[in-house]
Amino acid sequence: MSDESLTYAAAGVDIESAERALRGVTESIRATYSDRVLGGIGGFGAMFQASFPEMSNPVLVSSIDGVGTKVKVAAMAGDWSGIGADIVNHSVNDILCQGARPLFFLDYFGCSRLDPEIFDQVVSGAAKACGEVGCALIGGETAEMPGVYHEGEVDVVGSIVGIVDYEKRLPRPKPQEGDRLIGVAANGLHTNGFSLARRALFEVGGLSVRDKMPGSHETIGATLLRPHRCYFNSVYPIVDRFPGVYGLAHITGGGIAGNLRRALPADMQAVVHRRTWEPLPIYRMIQTVGNIPDDEMYRAFNMGIGMVLVVAHDQSGAVLEALEAAGEHAAEIGKLRTGSNDVQIV
Repeated sequence: MSDESLTYAAAGVDIESAERALRGVTESIRATYSDRVLGGIGGFGAMFQASFPEMSNPVLVSSIDGVGTKVKVAAMAGDWSGIGADIVNHSVNDILCQGARPLFFLDYFGCSRLDPEIFDQVVSGAAKACGEVGCALIGGETAEMPGVYHEGEVDVVGSIVGIVDYEKRLPRPKPQEGDRLIGVAANGLHTNGFSLARRALFEVGGLSVRDKMPGSHETIGATLLRPHRCYFNSVYPIVDRFPGVYGLAHITGGGIAGNLRRALPADMQAVVHRRTWEPLPIYRMIQTVGNIPDDEMYRAFNMGIGMVLVVAHDQSGAVLEALEAAGEHAAEIGKLRTGSNDVQIV
């Protein structure tokens, strides 16, 4: 038995360092608060005033997700500046598909040993993304767990709660044969497909995050780390304005087919025409280097489409114009037809 005193810090968990790191992002977090946030940072639970007199039948909508193995690329590139936005924007987009606007967000930052600079980049980025959509970063958890996470590993997860009036929830009844699918452009991989992308580019292809993209000054790392786009500020007003927007599909893991069918009724089928848009160069690079079949690419990645709107055929032109006026790049990418719930990409 040793005569030496053992401390928590000696075991790999530095509570004082975590408290200092939290103090460093306190002002960024407080900047997201509205009058509905009750109490401050440091309580055992966060409180939010649940009063929605403007709604006849308010319904809470919640979601939880993680950034996944995109954190591996962030570690390789030494750039964590977009990871906080990734998890917030992913979560906001998810509940947007139910017609909800965000109320508050909680984050989880897990690591083997806390690096204050990485923590600051992630949480400050999350706070900024929350502020852009009127969402309070109301709470979080910082978990320093040596032995659970390997040295240098970081895990980022987030949970969101939003609100929608029951009568305005999505999907709406009921799209018809001939109604249109409008795809809104993504800016990259967002937060999905990184295990396959890393395997193709770095293990099979022997490339580095510092290598340049063909015909570009941007590195592969910077291209992969483009923050997940948030569609709330452009799409939410359109959902509210056009009753012919029947549903939304956030294109995440599972690709267009795996996510679009979630926005369709059981007796409706979608036909998506892949030649109606040009996948981003990063996808061509991943596919070529990794020798990946087309079907697998469309299953793993968004292929350049971040959100799909299911729109009545007589409102599709007006919805496209509204999206473009909001600064989005959008195009009609397919139609609905009668059939069992399915998505065909042709």
